[in-house]
Amino acid sequence: MNSSHDGNGTNEGPSRARGQRPAHGEPLLDRAFRILACFGPDVPELSLTALAARADLPKATALRIARQLTEHGALERTDSGHYTIGLRLLEIATVAPRGHGLRTVALPYLQDLWHATRQHVQLVVREGLEGVLVERLSAHDAPRVMYRVGGRLPLHATAPGLVLLSFAPTQFQEDFLTADHPADDDNLDLAATADALRPKLAAIRRDRYAVFSRPQWDTPMTGVAAPILDRHQTTIAAISVITPSQQNQPATHIPAVVAVARAITRAMTTEAAHDPLP
Repeated sequence: MNSSHDGNGTNEGPSRARGQRPAHGEPLLDRAFRILACFGPDVPELSLTALAARADLPKATALRIARQLTEHGALERTDSGHYTIGLRLLEIATVAPRGHGLRTVALPYLQDLWHATRQHVQLVVREGLEGVLVERLSAHDAPRVMYRVGGRLPLHATAPGLVLLSFAPTQFQEDFLTADHPADDDNLDLAATADALRPKLAAIRRDRYAVFSRPQWDTPMTGVAAPILDRHQTTIAAISVITPSQQNQPATHIPAVVAVARAITRAMTTEAAHDPLP
């Protein structure tokens, strides 16, 4: 897993010794993204000193890059002189087809599913070895879940993650299952469950839905998820409903989740039919 993100979207500093100067020739873009990755839902703004420390950059380097990012709108300055993420990044992100484009097509169907369940409804895509939460609709009285919009979640320890892993290319699945994934408070120990996951992934491909429970959360939760396909019949996303385990009877949500996933698939296919690109 990407160790720079936990289930809450918080960020940890890189492993290089704090204060050490970046390697000679390290691309400016890499350092700029390290600065941007310092922010999170629990860290909305940072002083220059804190930003340099979290990015593991010399203060002068952090200042130079932060000024450039501010000039382009990727960062903004608060009244106190701290740095925060700029709206320009949101403007750019809204044109991402796997993010905003998918969300635009799927949102009416997600809203229907939310009205039917009055629980958490999620839209997730795969990015590398993790899932990324593109959209979430939640009832005001639904128990808190650990994942925020834009945050990352484990493929092997969530219902939508299991769907995305199940329909990923075979070689990707094997590489994922045999890779060294550290266990932490949010992720199950994949090394201990990899052999058991293979038949489970096969069952998900057969049934076209996944069910997964998280008993270790403060409020145990159970998710039901199903795949969304593109016009080439490739899985591009997963939707899920998450409810408290003590209230949840997964079988009651499976038909609705599968039906909505199919409806979004049809809508995506229709949308693509009007796209002049091959």
